[in-house]
Amino acid sequence: MKAAVLHAKNDIRYEDYPSPVIKEGEVLVKVKAAGICGSDIPRVLGDKAHYYPIVLGHEFSGDVVKAGAGVESVKTGDRVAGVPLLPCLKCEGCQKGNYSLCQNYSFIGSRVQGSFADYVKLPERNVVKFDENVTYEQGAFFEPSTVALHGLNRAGHKGGEDVAVLGGGNIGIFTAQWARIFGAKRVFVFDIDNDRLALAKKLGADVIINTKHESFLREVNELTDKKGFGYVYETAGAEETMKLAFELAGNRASVCFIGTPNKDLNFKPELFEKINRKEFILTGSWMSYSAPFPGREWSLTAHFFSKGDLKFDEGLIFKKLLMKDIKEGFEMYRVPGAVKGKIMLVNH
Repeated sequence: MKAAVLHAKNDIRYEDYPSPVIKEGEVLVKVKAAGICGSDIPRVLGDKAHYYPIVLGHEFSGDVVKAGAGVESVKTGDRVAGVPLLPCLKCEGCQKGNYSLCQNYSFIGSRVQGSFADYVKLPERNVVKFDENVTYEQGAFFEPSTVALHGLNRAGHKGGEDVAVLGGGNIGIFTAQWARIFGAKRVFVFDIDNDRLALAKKLGADVIINTKHESFLREVNELTDKKGFGYVYETAGAEETMKLAFELAGNRASVCFIGTPNKDLNFKPELFEKINRKEFILTGSWMSYSAPFPGREWSLTAHFFSKGDLKFDEGLIFKKLLMKDIKEGFEMYRVPGAVKGKIMLVNH
């Protein structure tokens, strides 16, 4: 088969590669669409790959073309999204159903061969079927959608209150949509990019706030009667938005950090003290799994995409490229801030 093989830093080649051979309990998927994740960028443009050569790619969908012995839940021809986590199922985290916290996990597309290829193999439990009315591009968005929903679950989201989503990237937009689906009073999305805010509004956000405007906090206070938000979801992993979460949280709020910071954070005591004075609960969110594996994050994504309540828009995709042009896709990331949305790779 053909695959995009990473041989070294800045050295990704679309070339011949051995086709996967499935075993009992595994399925072979012909990849139709695969997204470039932010975590793929330092592996290609930096030195963060676990080893070389490696085929990356963990946000993907396609068709089942072969099912191994003992496989019962899917069959040849089924349209499926790939579930990249390979939990050990034996450690304490797995035994408690906390698969995201597995101590010995492997991962498709970073530790074993991934989806930047014609074919990828997975255990039966690592595919999620979706309906004919869900596109392959939507199927490749299952993974980021589930990351967003896992954050809501970590925060104990129960609806009925105002929600702040900090960051209008794709995970932020999915977080806003999930909050709406699960009964938020109003959903506010905060970002510095008007195009992303417009997309968030199009996909169901009630209020959009550009934090570049000097008066945005005054506007928020007027809209919330200075009570702040019952739920705050930080999705950007930036120091500014992580600090803003402490400002926007209401009394006894639930705050979840979904975004992952990559720089040192510096909180002044009077800001960090807000966690005491407001008595809000702060938690983190990692990956997107629950029991029974892979979890309701995945089954609900399939369900609500099919129903249309979880909305998809071409604006979530920045650029669509053929898999053979993958190097061009990664080159776009060399200009900071140039890529807004997902670069989607497709096989024909």
